[in-house]
Amino acid sequence: MLLRANRFTTVASVAVVVAALSGCSSFGGKSPEPVSKLPTVSQSVAKLPAIGAAAPVAMSRADDSLVPPNAKPGQCFTRVWNAPQYETVTTRQLVEDAGQRIEVIPASYKTGSKRILVKEASERIETVPATYKTVTERVMVKPSTTKLQQVPAVYGTVTERVLEKAAHTVWKKGTGPIQKIDAQSGEIMCLVEVPASYKTIQKRVLKTPASTRTITIPAEYRTVEKRVVATPATTRKVAIPAQYKTIETTEVASAAKERRIEIPARYKNVTSQKLVSEGSMEWREILCETNMTRSRIMDIQKALQAAGHNPGAVDGNIGASTMTAVNAFQRAKGLPVDKYLNMATVRALGVN
Repeated sequence: MLLRANRFTTVASVAVVVAALSGCSSFGGKSPEPVSKLPTVSQSVAKLPAIGAAAPVAMSRADDSLVPPNAKPGQCFTRVWNAPQYETVTTRQLVEDAGQRIEVIPASYKTGSKRILVKEASERIETVPATYKTVTERVMVKPSTTKLQQVPAVYGTVTERVLEKAAHTVWKKGTGPIQKIDAQSGEIMCLVEVPASYKTIQKRVLKTPASTRTITIPAEYRTVEKRVVATPATTRKVAIPAQYKTIETTEVASAAKERRIEIPARYKNVTSQKLVSEGSMEWREILCETNMTRSRIMDIQKALQAAGHNPGAVDGNIGASTMTAVNAFQRAKGLPVDKYLNMATVRALGVN
């Protein structure tokens, strides 16, 4: 009967210690103190065997339990918040539409000569000479032409809303009464939905494409004078040949043309944050008053020295130097960096 009573007392003591440690694991409470600041381990607890820790037990956000599930005697846990994970997403945004640039190739001309009549053929009468009069005549020296004039494209600026940060949820402290298991239980936390955020960007768009218009250049004329017979001679007619004059002229060799050059669309990369995994609460096994001994702490300090991290004096006490070495080891191994010794770190150091 005495043996049974002692066993019952020991198990009850362990259960009380585990329940008391749950006060370090509230949603919004303070982080637990390093084990060096905890009271000295009592003889009855120090004699408890070290029990292998299970993997961290993930908590659903819908679970409001304040004690870790599937806990075994000799294990200590704290409740920690795993922040949501985001990834940077780069998208290609159109800044300016594709368009065309028009180049005008001007017309080319060639020069030549033209023989025009200056004086008509006539007859001369020896007896009565002919009389003449002077008349004017317009002669075209350069025909009308056309040329192409470039009309530039017209652009406008438009605004567009793009997603900057997707909708997500965060935990915030609640208000009102608190249902407690004991004096060390945690606070109420509420899951709040944060809407997506957007930003406005501006981009340049084509309103009117570039074009050309045709301009007509009128023909050029020159006024020339010539003598014509007013009164023909009588009696004997003497033929007077016509007189001609050669003048310089300009003619179109090739008409003006246009050449269209394609201008590609212009883009830019826009980065935004995308939610990969939401934040969650997690029970994490730690080393605390229930499951630590002086020799176990010394083994941890020796393992830190062997791993190249100086814990200070190997004295079985976890002080500032030991925790600095622990955090450096955690960062080097990709382990959770806490203000306390978690069992994942103890196992990574090879300490049982």
